[in-house]
Amino acid sequence: MSEALTDESVKVVPRAKESIDSSIEEVQGAKIFFNWKTLIPLVSLGFILFLHNVIPTNGAYRVKELPYYSYLLYALLGLYGFFAVLAVFIPRRRISLAYKSWFLGLAFLLLGAYDLITIKFNLIPSLYFPAPERIVDVFIKDCFFLLRCLAYSLRLLLSGFFLGAFVGVVTGTLIGWSQRWNYWIMPFIRIVGPIPSTAWIPIALVVFLRATDAALFLIALGVWFPTTILTSSGILNVRKTYFEVSSTLGASNLRNVLSIALPAAAPNIFAGLFNGTSASFLTLMAAEMIGCKFGIGWYINWQRETLAYSSVYAALIVIAVTFSLLINLQFRVRNKVLSWQKGTIRW
Repeated sequence: MSEALTDESVKVVPRAKESIDSSIEEVQGAKIFFNWKTLIPLVSLGFILFLHNVIPTNGAYRVKELPYYSYLLYALLGLYGFFAVLAVFIPRRRISLAYKSWFLGLAFLLLGAYDLITIKFNLIPSLYFPAPERIVDVFIKDCFFLLRCLAYSLRLLLSGFFLGAFVGVVTGTLIGWSQRWNYWIMPFIRIVGPIPSTAWIPIALVVFLRATDAALFLIALGVWFPTTILTSSGILNVRKTYFEVSSTLGASNLRNVLSIALPAAAPNIFAGLFNGTSASFLTLMAAEMIGCKFGIGWYINWQRETLAYSSVYAALIVIAVTFSLLINLQFRVRNKVLSWQKGTIRW
């Protein structure tokens, strides 16, 4: 009987050990991790909110006080607090939030410093440097009008961008592929291309009947030049042996261009599009400030003439956020199209 009990105990002990191990794994899987860095932005927000409520408004500040800045800080506290709690349970979110924490904390502190030197200490002219609450007030009152101006500018920007990108890729392909096209087009590009597109504004306003058409042409021109140069450079750098092998297998020139030249030159094409995007932003703002009767650039110029600098700053924030989103979208498209480059080229 003792031998039977021993055998049973041998069988039971491994089962108990397995159950204990599984329970330990379950506890470890449900373990909550916390990174103290995720609290840095919260501390910054709480600190600047405390200073804003404790320090009185300077007596020389004659503009009517508004509560919108405090509302913004409370909203940011609630929003970031939600993400901080979410980061406790989601490792990926926790790592991202901890990585950005120092930058966000410093950004919030700079916002608080701007509030102090404007409405609290009145160290700079309030006419040209409005307090944060005045800028937030513009978003509340002129929100829909700002969105209309932004939609008008985006329509103009995207139309000119895609036109310039298409013509730039076609021109760059012709230059990089054919010596004959290179002979006739390249000298023209070397003369006209380096001239900033904004320098053509006076001529464009005379040539085109509408200022919108002139702005469209100038934006396309700003995108066309870098796209053309980098596309042709990418095609010229493709190994000739690829085309020789393809032609030996019976591929036509058009097939070589579409299947070999353009895919191989894709990194250069995207680099040209990125450069053209920056040029298109500059051209759009300049064109709208000078000739167009609507748009975000027109809005900035109009508010500047009426000395409404709080509206000017609000429009600048809209531009920064919108164009940053467009650039990030371009990077996502590039990462998707050129996924085969990851691991070979550091972006």
